[in-house]
Amino acid sequence: MRIFVCVKQVPDTSGKVAVNDNGTLNRASMSTIINPDDMNAVEAALHLKDETGCQVTAVTMGPPPAEEMLRELFAMGVDDGILITAREFGGSDTFATSQIIAAAISHAGLEEEDLIFCGRQAIDGDTAQVGPQIAEKLNIPQVTYAAQIDKNGRDIIVKRMLEDGYYMIEVQTPCLITCIGELNVPRYQTVVGIRHCYEKNVVIYDFEALKAEPLIEPDTIGLKGSPTNIFKSFTPPQKGKVEMLSGADKNTTNLLVEKLRNRHVI
Repeated sequence: MRIFVCVKQVPDTSGKVAVNDNGTLNRASMSTIINPDDMNAVEAALHLKDETGCQVTAVTMGPPPAEEMLRELFAMGVDDGILITAREFGGSDTFATSQIIAAAISHAGLEEEDLIFCGRQAIDGDTAQVGPQIAEKLNIPQVTYAAQIDKNGRDIIVKRMLEDGYYMIEVQTPCLITCIGELNVPRYQTVVGIRHCYEKNVVIYDFEALKAEPLIEPDTIGLKGSPTNIFKSFTPPQKGKVEMLSGADKNTTNLLVEKLRNRHVI
């Protein structure tokens, strides 16, 4: 049994956002983090690894520096990684990205008992489309918004959390599950994991490695092959201002109360 976990390196929302002339994000010039929902997917995979001893493989598409993100996951317990990187893949929208990742997983070999875990959505796009699209392109079942995952042989029982309640879904492997933040609390890296993270293997899939896959078509990948085009990207203007009151005496508190009353807060 093998679990593929799809992870994405996203811009750190607390930092500055850089945009290219074509409207895409200049990811190489921004501080990055691992997408939060993807961390819940990683933890879900590692939890099953603790129970079953299965192999956990992290899969990501991005520039070569994304390998360092995979090393961070190795330090948590992930066994190996696949880095999909090529200029031909740059600027891909969700449609193109999902077919490239699906092709990579197919190339690595998706067996009968294998699972694919994804985060619910990425904080840079918030589309929640890539995971379900990967499942569609691989022609396997999918369950989204997983708040609990239990495994019994090839049977996977998933508790879905939606706005109007919970749904219990039973599905068989191979399948794809998208994970939400309520599913778990991601574990920390371990000292031993950090020491040995550079000993684990990262396989690089470039365009040459994947071009023979049926899902890869040059006219449907990358920026030119993406059906969705970005019209404009920008940093939203700051909406509000902060007024600081200095002092810790009665006059300061009276001034604060007066200001709040004038704004009808109290």
